[in-house]
Amino acid sequence: MHFFTHRFASFFLFLLCSACAVHGQSASTASSEKVWVSEGSNGHLVYGTNNLGDRIPDFSHAGYGGGGVKIPDVPVQKTVSPSAGDDSAAIQEAVNAVGAMPLKDGFRGTVLLSPGTFHCSNTITLSQDGVVLRGSGTNEATGTTIEMTGAAHTCVSFTAAGRKATSKGSNSTPVKITDAYLPCGSTVFSVESVAGLKAGDTIAITRPWTKEWIHSVGMDALVRSGKPQTWMRENATYTYERIIRSIDGNRITLDVPIGDAIDMRLIAPQSVTVTQMNERAFTSQCGLESLRINSQPPSGMLTAPNNMAVNFNGSRDCWVRGIFMNNTLVNVYIAESCRRITVSEAVALHTSTIEKGAGYPADYVLRGSQILIDRCSTKGDGSFFVDAQNAGSNLNAVLNCTFVGGGAIQPHARWSTSMLADNCHVPDGGIEYINRGTCGSGHGWAMAWGVAWNCTAQRFDIQQPPGCINWCIGCVEIPNLEKPSRKKPKINEGFFSFGTPVLPKSLYLAQLKDRLGEQAVKNIGY
Repeated sequence: MHFFTHRFASFFLFLLCSACAVHGQSASTASSEKVWVSEGSNGHLVYGTNNLGDRIPDFSHAGYGGGGVKIPDVPVQKTVSPSAGDDSAAIQEAVNAVGAMPLKDGFRGTVLLSPGTFHCSNTITLSQDGVVLRGSGTNEATGTTIEMTGAAHTCVSFTAAGRKATSKGSNSTPVKITDAYLPCGSTVFSVESVAGLKAGDTIAITRPWTKEWIHSVGMDALVRSGKPQTWMRENATYTYERIIRSIDGNRITLDVPIGDAIDMRLIAPQSVTVTQMNERAFTSQCGLESLRINSQPPSGMLTAPNNMAVNFNGSRDCWVRGIFMNNTLVNVYIAESCRRITVSEAVALHTSTIEKGAGYPADYVLRGSQILIDRCSTKGDGSFFVDAQNAGSNLNAVLNCTFVGGGAIQPHARWSTSMLADNCHVPDGGIEYINRGTCGSGHGWAMAWGVAWNCTAQRFDIQQPPGCINWCIGCVEIPNLEKPSRKKPKINEGFFSFGTPVLPKSLYLAQLKDRLGEQAVKNIGY
């Protein structure tokens, strides 16, 4: 029998809090089920595991500052008022002037846009650390509006383009991880040698996508139009960036867990290695706040040029908060190079959709890691609400968001891992952790180790990748007589505790409090 068949035979289904009943389960059946997360008698969370040690990851590391850090109110250094013409150059000049100021406590200052409408035909770029672009509110009558004009472009871009790394990088050689299996949620592992490594080092944990692993998840059998379709390229590698918290002998403890499981038997004859990481250039401590972005409605198909609201590339510890985005095709795009980003209290409105072609756009594209989408909302059809697109998308959280329209929270391609949808409300759409098969360019399994926690939606499609778990816990389906839900997914379902909300009410906030204390929860506005 295949290894993974043995593995799944040992799994228990469902989380069940003692105070909450599970829909469709008798008490005798429920009592034997796995409790994946519970509140312990000492006030700390207790995690259940399967027989290999896999567990629900700690998502509280998602967000600005690594979670639980208050977004600062950065003092104003420059103020710009709207003119009768194109305001792009004036805003960029003020941003550049503040960017040339010295850093003070990690920040340079804020560029404040006065009330009124600014017409912008070019992208406003934040490329220097510690610079914030702030409007005077999102109210159409009294606040700040950026009206996107001219050819299609991105309204605001956070970028490290043109910046150089601060050092030449690694002074260590790769060392092999010696554990036979790294469970999902791991923070500790052994290596052959810790020579050249020390606490505080940023390290690269590099894993190959071997032929054996691709076969184990069934992604070597994709066929489209009679031809094999490539999912993950065989023997390509992916790198998890982490910081060493401590070293004990040859045991390394990380600052942030790994949101995937790694079975070394499926990696051989190659190996998973640890290397002190090359220094990379990135922009940090930058923000966008309190303004409206208006665009003409999108047209054409997905590939046609259209306006984007916000783009993050090469960004760390940055944020967007309190903005309104009207008719931008992609609202916020966060590239794979980004870490520890918060998007809070952002509102998006779609008044029209593009033509159905190669696919639909997404409101929030998550390709980076430790991203928190918090108290955001969308209204309108024709988009995926949250779209994780690659293996670089991991350990991300979508918290207390409301998405109205026919779309879905749907990780979209090529083994995104460990995404949390926590207390999200999707009344007309769905939450879907699925195998997309040959869709697109061979998207295949799009999510593993994902969690939907105390969410409501018109439909849930939580599928089970081989050797992994996707959890659907405390979620409630909203009946829709006009669009009945598909009760049985095409592929085996994930783990459900379905029909009644559970405790803790919010997994992310409970994990944050457990790790950093009540003040960390208050720091992010709860």
